[in-house]
Amino acid sequence: MPHLFQPLTIKSITLRNRIGVSPMCMYSSDDGVANDWHLVHLGARAAGGAAVVIAEATAVSPEGRITLGDAGIWAEKHVEPIARINRFIKSQGAVPGIQLAHAGRKASATRPWEGDTHLPDNLGGWPTVAPSAIAFGGHLPKTPRELTTAQIAKIYEDFAAAAKRALAAGCEWVEVHAAHGYLAHEFLSPISNQRTDRYGGSFDNRIRFVLELTRAVRGAWPDRLPFTVRVSCSDWIEGGWTIEETVDLAKRLKGERVDLIDCSSGGTAEHANIPVGAGYQVPFAARVRREAGIATAAVGMITDPMQADQIVRNGEADLVLMARELLRDPNWPLRAAKALHVKPLPAPPKQYARAW
Repeated sequence: MPHLFQPLTIKSITLRNRIGVSPMCMYSSDDGVANDWHLVHLGARAAGGAAVVIAEATAVSPEGRITLGDAGIWAEKHVEPIARINRFIKSQGAVPGIQLAHAGRKASATRPWEGDTHLPDNLGGWPTVAPSAIAFGGHLPKTPRELTTAQIAKIYEDFAAAAKRALAAGCEWVEVHAAHGYLAHEFLSPISNQRTDRYGGSFDNRIRFVLELTRAVRGAWPDRLPFTVRVSCSDWIEGGWTIEETVDLAKRLKGERVDLIDCSSGGTAEHANIPVGAGYQVPFAARVRREAGIATAAVGMITDPMQADQIVRNGEADLVLMARELLRDPNWPLRAAKALHVKPLPAPPKQYARAW
């Protein structure tokens, strides 16, 4: 029976345990360039025992950023700063990963600590794009421009180019961001996609963007390395994207040689009624894994070692990705191993061994 500290092999990569660092935006880049903050932030989690460290939503184009502080991978200048971080992550026994993203209608925003609303044009804001000219609303009132088919094709090219740069930077795990109300999710959800062409309307049309995007990235990413997709399994609102649709999409993504589905939820509707609580999204990962026959990652309010271990032991997910808890404690994997009486205990960095 698999458990939290049993290695997991996907393609040519073997994770030392089933604990990963979920992508978390730091909003701390300058023109997309990673810096010392990212080295320390990501490196500390690798040193703390995580098996895979997935860098934050990294924009494939300047207009695809959520904020001016977002990480980027649209230019060659972004490669070496990411490579520097990845070299350290690997030196600590972890696998370096990256999440490729385009923010769609949620782009051109201020950082969370600066108000988390759309930037006015005179302060650096830019036009946003989406499947349909429908604003997110509330704190993000800007109406996006509806993408043309030519512009959609250019976005595929941007993602493919970003995947090649990620590979050059030493990333060994790539994730396409199709969740949380950003561009790819906007195509999936009827809430944000009201197109009447081949990219809107029916289920098959609404998933077309994600499938074509997947093929574009798949063509640029080596088959020997893990290729994953993060999805919002439910919009948590009537008339929105559903878990049943997610299962169907996951089956199609498996056919496109996607290795794992990262199962999150929400993000496309401001007033969704989300029942946040301990492990509230784990049933999504369990259902996708069971019904689509594909490996999954569970996320969301996973904080306790026994809780995380049971998710894996019960076959609800193959991998547990953690965010806030790893912000609070970068050494959580090492502490979890002790709490779960793992033998032999994972070794901390030799510089810290006297403390363990």
